[in-house]
Amino acid sequence: MKIKTGYLYHIKDEYFDVVNDETLMQNHEKGRKRPTYFTIKDKNILWFIPISSKVSKYQKIIDKKIEKYGFCNTILIEQIFDEDSAILLQNAFPTLERYIDHVHTIDGKPAKVPEKLEKIILKNFQNLMKLHTRGIKVFFTDIDKIKKELLEEIK
Repeated sequence: MKIKTGYLYHIKDEYFDVVNDETLMQNHEKGRKRPTYFTIKDKNILWFIPISSKVSKYQKIIDKKIEKYGFCNTILIEQIFDEDSAILLQNAFPTLERYIDHVHTIDGKPAKVPEKLEKIILKNFQNLMKLHTRGIKVFFTDIDKIKKELLEEIK
């Protein structure tokens, strides 16, 4: 499977067993797969950003952050395939291609977010990564620890 930035994928349960990190989103609600993830391909590492349909839940969090800081760049509410969705940049984590279960499809075709939205997500993610490298905690998960483990795995 050729993995591309901007497409939506699902992850294998095996990943969560291997990484064993309680801060990762763990939802198996109503027998459904884990969330759909917006994917960023970065050499051997893939970055997965969860997409949630619980917009009202995350809108409240956004509103609190805007009230406190004047902005929120860790969660975006955007239309994805005619539905409002919460893009949870704060929950991003690294993974490897081997842990991808399948590409998300709509009407039998691989699901890709519109280019304009892809650019918005990438810009916000890059800004959050810059903050992270400066020691500012913006991600729930210890992405450095997971990335290190994954890079060791592929050696």
